[in-house]
Order: sequence, then structure tokens, then C-alpha cells
Amino acid sequence: MSETIFAKIINKEIPSDIIYEDEQCVAFRDVNPQAPVHFLVVPRQAIDKLQNMTAEDEALIGHLHRVITELADQEGIADGYRVVVNSGVSAGQSVFHLHFHVLGGRSMRWPPG
Repeated sequence: MSETIFAKIINKEIPSDIIYEDEQCVAFRDVNPQAPVHFLVVPRQAIDKLQNMTAEDEALIGHLHRVITELADQEGIADGYRVVVNSGVSAGQSVFHLHFHVLGGRSMRWPPG
């Protein structure tokens, strides 16, 4: 997998508004927010898309979801937020480094797209 913009953010080669980081992931505010609160949670491990995760990645995915819930509390959106993962071009994925969008701070509609 080639180095993506997210890898450059993880490696601090590109500045970003980082709100959380640990040994497994980094979370930062989206530069083009689609809600009053919009941040991304990105694993440090390079997985190009959700479809290509393996059984060995299960603990990592669980960790990312736990981080999402903690950050939802921190960002004041624990009462309602949406987590979006685009997997593949036809789903709208434009950066091929697995990432979770977390959106909140406004009412969400269904269906989303």
C-alpha cells in the first residue's frame, strides 16, 4: 500500500488537529466537516479498506470502536452520533487507509445516502 495522507498525518509529516492518539490509532478533526463535530479515527496499521481486514485485525477494530465511544463522550456527542466507514470506490472511499468518520452535534437523517 502506498503512503496515504493519513499515514503522513500519523507520522506527523502533515499538521492536523489531533484529538487523541495511542500506540494503535490516531484521531483528528476532519478538514471538511459534515457536522458540527466530525473527526476521524485511523489505525496506525495500514489496512487499505474494511473489506481487507483479517482475523488478526479483530482486536484492533474493537479498540477503534472503544476509542470512538470515549471520544464521543469527550466531544459532547455521546447522546447521538454516526460512525461511517466507506469501503471501496463505489462507497465513496477516497483515501485507501481504513478510517472511521464520527459525526455528531446535529440530527441525522435516514437513509444517509
